[in-house]
Amino acid sequence: MTGTPLGDFLRARREALTPQDVGLPEHGRRRVKGLRREEVAILAGVSSDYYMRLEQGRESSPSAQVVEAVARALQLDAATTEHLWLLVRPAEARPWRGTGGLPVSAQLRQLMDSWSDSPAFVVGPALDVLAGNSMAAALHAGFSPADNLARMVFLDPAGREFYREWDRAAHSCVAEIRAAYGHDPGNTRIAEVVGVLSERSPEFARLWARHNVKPKTQEVKHLRHPRVGDLVIQFSTFTVSGAADQQLVVYQAEPASPTVEAFRRLRAQAGVVSASEVPLG
Repeated sequence: MTGTPLGDFLRARREALTPQDVGLPEHGRRRVKGLRREEVAILAGVSSDYYMRLEQGRESSPSAQVVEAVARALQLDAATTEHLWLLVRPAEARPWRGTGGLPVSAQLRQLMDSWSDSPAFVVGPALDVLAGNSMAAALHAGFSPADNLARMVFLDPAGREFYREWDRAAHSCVAEIRAAYGHDPGNTRIAEVVGVLSERSPEFARLWARHNVKPKTQEVKHLRHPRVGDLVIQFSTFTVSGAADQQLVVYQAEPASPTVEAFRRLRAQAGVVSASEVPLG
């Protein structure tokens, strides 16, 4: 039987916990994976029947107190709790809606093109690469094509070499798509990407079933470019004003690091002139 998005989420998060994780005793062999429904109900202070109705999709409008109690019982972090809130709200009441696939604006394209020292690109909610500058194209030159970050990680052989921490990249891609899905579960492009990846990559399907949520943040990535070697980059993500389902991703090198020199060689391959290399006067 197909469950509801809320029920599937609760079940996956419940199965990811053990009694030891939540301070409950474990007696004998357990027939279920993770916590039992009645154990979550006890931790949340609700009846077992009520919690069962939540997981089975027969109760879709829990109170704020119940939502927060269930989040605590399942040890959800801030991002995952926000995702839970989105799942219990009607679609029309959700605070963020997609823009229906608006093209990347000419102004944003021009801005990215002016960043000759940093790869920059725009992604959609399903991690489609919608636009990018020359440095981004040079960085992703080993992919065929560099069209969707999740496809590049899971289905392109180059992904295993490019992402030095492949497991981390794989978990992040799935969690980011899951976060976008929470905002817009009716998004046909997300459904298409998830369907293709689930069919062609058992690893993606396994991670998707976990219901982990993680929006894009600022962190360090370890990459390996086929021509310029290892890169250690800091990336930042910004929501695009006027197109809430687009995110601008900017990669930067730590000053005076080996990655700065690698980026210089990448610029040369891309035929891009750095602003610092343009003579004055």
